[in-house]
Amino acid sequence: MRKFIDLSISIENNVPSDPQEMIPKIQYMNHDTGAQQMAAFFPGIDTANDLPGGKGWAIELLTLSSHTGTHLDAPWHYHPKMSKGQRALTIDEIPLEWCMGNGVKLDFTKFPNGYLVTADDMKEAFENIGYELKSGDIVLVNTGADKYWGKPEYLIKGCGMGKEATLWLCEQGVRVVGTDAWSWDRPLPLIAKDFVQSKDPSIIWEGHFAGIECGYCHIEKLTNLEKLPSYGFTFCCFPIKIKDASGGWIRAVAIIDE
Repeated sequence: MRKFIDLSISIENNVPSDPQEMIPKIQYMNHDTGAQQMAAFFPGIDTANDLPGGKGWAIELLTLSSHTGTHLDAPWHYHPKMSKGQRALTIDEIPLEWCMGNGVKLDFTKFPNGYLVTADDMKEAFENIGYELKSGDIVLVNTGADKYWGKPEYLIKGCGMGKEATLWLCEQGVRVVGTDAWSWDRPLPLIAKDFVQSKDPSIIWEGHFAGIECGYCHIEKLTNLEKLPSYGFTFCCFPIKIKDASGGWIRAVAIIDE
């Protein structure tokens, strides 16, 4: 028997879990509005009597970013170049074989908000669960940030993956990773605060910019990772195919054979 675990958040209207300019807008048109629209397609229709219960279709119109909700970031999101000189892949070019594989979950809930995860942290985490990474594995990081989804403070919750941690995963043959936080990196407001003090540009978006050296994809805004075992499940994250885009929405699903 197979058990399916939904790891995706819903795209919701006016939820304050993105910067203001990225908050999605959903216009809901109900079955009564749909009946009026159908009248334009079928001249002479008596919507009250010719449609079941006088009801037509229901439709939604969405205004949203390609990075709204649970989504997969393509290397093009990070930089126009990847893997030391190649043109970065857009979301419609991501190999499908990258998007389904053996899943591995790391529990990083012990780290405080804004903590920078290192390669040593990664190595220790795999040693603790007794798992040796394989090429094609998909690594998911549970930071605990998803418990704040729907609240403004979500934007500053969770630890973030540093450049060396990201590149270490890539060196093991990992091409897709994911987090339940808003960003694969440390929360942007915390990075900005540190940059004001240090003026060190190397701390800016370092997990993302690691893709310049090694092309990879990461998932942001996952949920329910605490329901997963450390390993022994299949993970799927096929993105919506948006031409030349930097990211695409996914329905992230874990499949466990019981």
